Amino acid sequence: MHQRILMRAKKDPFDVRGPEEAYEGNWIGENNGNLVFSHAAHKLLRTSTARITSTEFKVDLRDADRINEQYDVYVIPLANAFRRSYAHRIELMTKLVERLRIPVVVFGVGVQTDIHGDREYLRPIDDVVSRFVRAALERGPSIGVRGEITAQYLNTLGFSAVDVIGCPSMFLHGDQLRVEKSAPALTTDARVALTVSPYVKSMAKIIASHQARYPNLRYLPQDLKTLGTLLYGDAPQDRGKTSAIPIHTSHPLFTQDKVRMFLDPWTWMDYLAGFDFAFGTRIHGTITALVAGTPGYLFAHDSRTLELARYFDIPHKLMPDVPADVDAAQLYAEADYTGLNTGHRARYEVMRAFLARHDLGNAFDDGDSAARFDAQVRETVFPPAVRPASASSPEELLARIQWLRDRNAALGDDVRELREQRLRARVRRAVPAPVRRMLSR
Repeated sequence: MHQRILMRAKKDPFDVRGPEEAYEGNWIGENNGNLVFSHAAHKLLRTSTARITSTEFKVDLRDADRINEQYDVYVIPLANAFRRSYAHRIELMTKLVERLRIPVVVFGVGVQTDIHGDREYLRPIDDVVSRFVRAALERGPSIGVRGEITAQYLNTLGFSAVDVIGCPSMFLHGDQLRVEKSAPALTTDARVALTVSPYVKSMAKIIASHQARYPNLRYLPQDLKTLGTLLYGDAPQDRGKTSAIPIHTSHPLFTQDKVRMFLDPWTWMDYLAGFDFAFGTRIHGTITALVAGTPGYLFAHDSRTLELARYFDIPHKLMPDVPADVDAAQLYAEADYTGLNTGHRARYEVMRAFLARHDLGNAFDDGDSAARFDAQVRETVFPPAVRPASASSPEELLARIQWLRDRNAALGDDVRELREQRLRARVRRAVPAPVRRMLSR
């Protein structure tokens, strides 16, 4: 008998989308870090008897009866969902859960406040979170959270059935994880990957100094807006703007072709496996490096990043403690992966027990299920990294414009023509003059 799992995820791991389609349909769920933990959850639960369907992030109350009839369990991997800006979505999700008669598993949710766990900041969402957790606990024995900050918050709301399980992304390889430095010191010719949350403005000087110091530095963005900028150049409202953070095509990291963005975790990890070090503010950018075996270092700038770093013993600094003149070589030298490596198996056993408690299968305990998943990854052709439009070949740009034409074919003539003109104009502005002339032929 198969276990029919409905999983909250933007797409399943083998749903291949090209860059234009990924941008147009937001198939990364605003941030490609979402795919890292949802795909890892998919792998963990994909046993020989499990059938997993992704929700594509759709929440429709009218689907409740269908879900009750067609599925055995609703699994909800979440990131920093307990935050003010997400409250309306939690309310809608709660209404759906309250209509379900099947078990519900909340898989690694986190709270978002400052690095000190400011309780008062969370007061406005107390009722929303309480209602959601109550609904989940009426359909399951516990709720899985990312770290102690979230656990303590739920405790203050009166909930004790809380399991700290971290994030499924760290268990992509089950109980196997080992991160080691490839060299005794980081030299200026090392391959260094940088992650940046565009709203963390204190990264500006750090970006500039490392761009100058490390010629093999690469910036790996994660957000949907930057994907659009890479594909089509600056949006009209951003035209001509500059910033010390790499968000516009005028930034040196764009003009020097040092930006790479991935649409799937597998190509992202393969790329990072060839690096010596990765650092920055993105928690899943750091985790992706670590599960690829590459030393990573996190600048924790809020509770959601800090609690995961603490739980998994990820080398980190609090963002306010990071000096503007920090050097990746210093971070590399001080990074100690002993706790991360030696404690991984015990943390995996906690996750394993959580799955068992919720009557979920585990691919790593199910014969060769995990190995078959990995084999399917190797056999699937995923799109390569997206680079700045200015570095793309004329053939790539022509193919991109043709995709836009095909995509817009079903629209009305006026709308189609307007959209195509705007996007063609963005592409042209993002590329050198010789390429512009070729695109105009």
